Amino acid sequence: MGRGGMTKDRDRPGERRCVATGDTRPKAEMIRFVVGPDGGIVPDLAGKLPGRGIWVTARREALELAVKKRAFARGAKRQVAVPEGLVETVEAGLCRRVTDLLSLARKAGLAVAGYEKVRGMLQAGEAVALLQAADGSERGKSKLRLPAEEGVSFDCLTAQEMGLSFGRDHVIHAALCAGGLTTRVVEEATRLSGLRGKIGATGPGKDDGIA
Repeated sequence: MGRGGMTKDRDRPGERRCVATGDTRPKAEMIRFVVGPDGGIVPDLAGKLPGRGIWVTARREALELAVKKRAFARGAKRQVAVPEGLVETVEAGLCRRVTDLLSLARKAGLAVAGYEKVRGMLQAGEAVALLQAADGSERGKSKLRLPAEEGVSFDCLTAQEMGLSFGRDHVIHAALCAGGLTTRVVEEATRLSGLRGKIGATGPGKDDGIA
């Protein structure tokens, strides 16, 4: 028990069980929810809200299954209210987290955008993450590849969403070098990829057939 009688999650890093599918996964591949003061389910995307954590795999199918099977009530061991449009709310929140972190990475000198700058980072062997717009030209995107052994690739953002991170109308190609912020971008992009089903050729979280 924590202060005020609130149950706390284990502090040690590790895995959690999805209340919808029963699968056990690393916390980085899951979304934490808590029950708010009004008895409603609240997404805890930052993983910092107090209360008993209810974990769901970061996949659209898993979230929809959790709502359909009333798995949140089982996880909370009480009656709860599930807000309308919960899946869309989570997706929008994750998208905002990825674009905000990508913007911070750019300001820290860890991220570049544009075909030539990205190609330069790739050729120098400095890139550890490659992000390409989901709605960008497949022909253009195919010219920039990051080998799986060198990093991860994502296509979970639109060109307009990526543009928000770089102060532009749109961005098709972006890359990040190693750094703490890059690790956070990769973690959040992995979760967003699961919800959107947009996963780069070498990115984590490929479809594993959630029923």
